[in-house]
Amino acid sequence: METKLARIAEVARAKPKDQFTSLAHLINAEMIRTCHKQMDKNKAVGIDGMSKEEYEVNLEENIKDLIARMKRQAYKPQSVKRVYIPKPGTDKKRPLGLPAYEGGGGGGAIYEQDFLECSFGFRPQRSCHDALKVLNVIVNKPEINYIVDADIRGFFDHVDHEWMMKFIKHRIADPNIQRLISRFLKAGIMEVGISHATPEGVPQGGPVSPILANIYLHYVLDLWFEKRIRRQCKGTSYMVRYADDTVFCFQYEKEAMEFYQQLIVRLKEFNLEIADEKTKIINLGKKKDDDNDSDTGSFDFLGFTHYACKMNNGQTIIKRKTSKKKYKASLLRVKEWLRDNRHAPIKELMKTLKTKLQGNCRYYGVTGNTRAISNFIYEIRRCLYKWLNRRSQRKSFDWRRFSLFLNKYPLPKAQVYVNIFQLGAGKSYVM
Repeated sequence: METKLARIAEVARAKPKDQFTSLAHLINAEMIRTCHKQMDKNKAVGIDGMSKEEYEVNLEENIKDLIARMKRQAYKPQSVKRVYIPKPGTDKKRPLGLPAYEGGGGGGAIYEQDFLECSFGFRPQRSCHDALKVLNVIVNKPEINYIVDADIRGFFDHVDHEWMMKFIKHRIADPNIQRLISRFLKAGIMEVGISHATPEGVPQGGPVSPILANIYLHYVLDLWFEKRIRRQCKGTSYMVRYADDTVFCFQYEKEAMEFYQQLIVRLKEFNLEIADEKTKIINLGKKKDDDNDSDTGSFDFLGFTHYACKMNNGQTIIKRKTSKKKYKASLLRVKEWLRDNRHAPIKELMKTLKTKLQGNCRYYGVTGNTRAISNFIYEIRRCLYKWLNRRSQRKSFDWRRFSLFLNKYPLPKAQVYVNIFQLGAGKSYVM
């Protein structure tokens, strides 16, 4: 299977304007078996109530039945189960889609060859840290002075199906694959036992959703910015996109302002709109400008606040730190977990806590962010002290005994895990 996909990728790279007319043959037992192995066993179940372990009990029979349904065109993706999960620190909840177990898998081998260097989200060998590294190079270029920090309102809920299928047909002419994608888009949503049609949007939660989102924004944003906006700008301009989170960088304020207006019009053509309250034009503060209508300050991207810092030599550079919003949310999640699990066996409690903290440290432990990581660990240590002393009516620790306890069960230390200056994917875009 990997050999076949590699061959398709090779052909797609060599013939960027050609369409693929026969892909349905790839959907065979080998591919489905591979997709099954890649599924997360801890993933919440959809409306079919099927988990990975349950599907595996009769795996070969289930695969045979699924292929038979696909061949006679009887396979129809089930509705996505919509649940709402709380946002830490607020009373709000965000929707989460849980597809049925057979709710789609697939590869982006064809389109991966078409995607541009400025795109990072949900692509092989490309991570959030790669996007941050490239953005660091861009915003610290002497000629880059303005940022358009753009937020698309409810992107996944407003993807236009007609445009989506047009974009698919640019490269995929196989009617069987087109039919499968169309059925996935129109599968509907099941919420509190009630089925709702989905005339627009891409159901979140399934493995195919990120691929479709990338395809849509590839045509709506990436190509448009690269082929039109950058060419019409007299100054330097760049963009960095991770899924639907995008930062646009400009040399001149006037061109940043003009682009913002063009972006509103462009998105409207494709059933999308700017979230005005979350979108702004920012002056990075590298030069004095008395006639300045843009905000001077910071912007957030991928959980980090990017801000200007003046050095001793008078030069202004852009640094980053954990955003207040993400810091508070992460802290609250761990504190709530400690409260709810304070009576767990000590060894198990400390092992899980260490894992949670390591995950946070490894993501936010980028160059220049050690203080935020150190503060985060300190806050968790104080919270741990509090809840361990509430395991019983009698106080278990004073600070001296607690220090000895942490010698036995040490928490992670603040350190740099990611060198922000060591470029990986996307290097050619900024060099």
